[in-house]
Amino acid sequence: MKTLLLLLSFFYISIFLAKDNTLSTVKPSEVGFSQNRLNKIDEVFKKSIANKEIPGAVIAVSRYGKIAYLKAFGLQNPNDNTPMSINSIFRIYSMTKPIVSVAAMNMTENGQIYLNESIDKYISSFSDMQVAIYSKLSEGKKSTRLIKAKNKIKIHDLLRHTSGLTYGSFGISPAKQVLKESSISNLNIRNISLEEYVNTLAKLPLAYNPGTTWEYGRSTEVLGRVLEVASNSSLDVLLKEKIFNPLNMKDTAFYVEKKNLHRIAEPFKQKQPELINIKSNPLFLTGGHGLVSTVSDYMRFCQMMLNKGKLGNKEIISNKIVEYMTSNHLGKNINRDTPYYLPGQGYGFGLGFAVRENSGISPWPGSKGEYFWAGYAGTYFWIDPKEELIVVSMTQSVTNRNHFRMLLRNLVYQAVIN
Repeated sequence: MKTLLLLLSFFYISIFLAKDNTLSTVKPSEVGFSQNRLNKIDEVFKKSIANKEIPGAVIAVSRYGKIAYLKAFGLQNPNDNTPMSINSIFRIYSMTKPIVSVAAMNMTENGQIYLNESIDKYISSFSDMQVAIYSKLSEGKKSTRLIKAKNKIKIHDLLRHTSGLTYGSFGISPAKQVLKESSISNLNIRNISLEEYVNTLAKLPLAYNPGTTWEYGRSTEVLGRVLEVASNSSLDVLLKEKIFNPLNMKDTAFYVEKKNLHRIAEPFKQKQPELINIKSNPLFLTGGHGLVSTVSDYMRFCQMMLNKGKLGNKEIISNKIVEYMTSNHLGKNINRDTPYYLPGQGYGFGLGFAVRENSGISPWPGSKGEYFWAGYAGTYFWIDPKEELIVVSMTQSVTNRNHFRMLLRNLVYQAVIN
């Protein structure tokens, strides 16, 4: 059965790539799902929306290149009662990072950049970096001092988050405190160029010596600037040419055009942090968290990855590069034993994706080789090559995002029957 489905996959991908960006669905039983069990997704999400845990959501589940489940729930905008649509547009925040990472690997294939290059080749302000550490004083007190970084930051470090660059939001450290007090501490910043932002970031100390510790941070912002310099192109134009146009991702960009403003998904105003303004073209093109997208668009990106770099007759990256990106890149020389190791137990980290190393260990279901990432405001995806499964979920809720990610995992895997 599975072999037959594989042989037919190219036919269904042509349906998947409908010109109007509408994903076509098939009966769940055709791809090994139980319809009754998939219905549990409806029950759980409708109840959560009724309880005002999230305003609404769009969820798509694909297997063997065919959409088995695609539904919109609740409200797109709870402030004016606009209903959610499968074509609603979401701020995807850190789900921007895998896209920029794929663009970077496309450029390695073309010989434009190399992963072992130091980034000061492209951004000279990163030539002499320092690391902020604590020094113990008497009576249990401590002070901060700066030491010269032992290693240069390489492009490889940016892709796997071992650069020493950090966010200020996870834990307390000297480097994080300096970042919090800087002019670029606010992630909602828009009125600064990527070049100016990265040069300001380079003046701040690192949290760790490069190449020694996994630390989630602003590495992908810097990667985006490296790509701009290496290609002599702005990041928005580069992503459009290399990824969005070939994959027909019509609604993915750094802002929402005026004609589509009515499609923007919004959070509850109460008890939710302010989200980035996406209603005009920003000066700051952040590869770390700046894109908007739809479930349909992001499903195309994920299907390309599952297809080892191809979608229809378009090839974004090669088969071997996809395998390389979705392998664990954190060797024994890299510390990941910290409270803020976001991939979680049972996962390593590749180039833009958390990568599952074991079928067990993790507190949520999945297969060895599965990879995922998520966005600050409630978006989430994972790709399971063993099951040929893709799930993309989008809502706009910061406070409840982790709960619904784990919940959806359980709901999808319990519905797989063969």
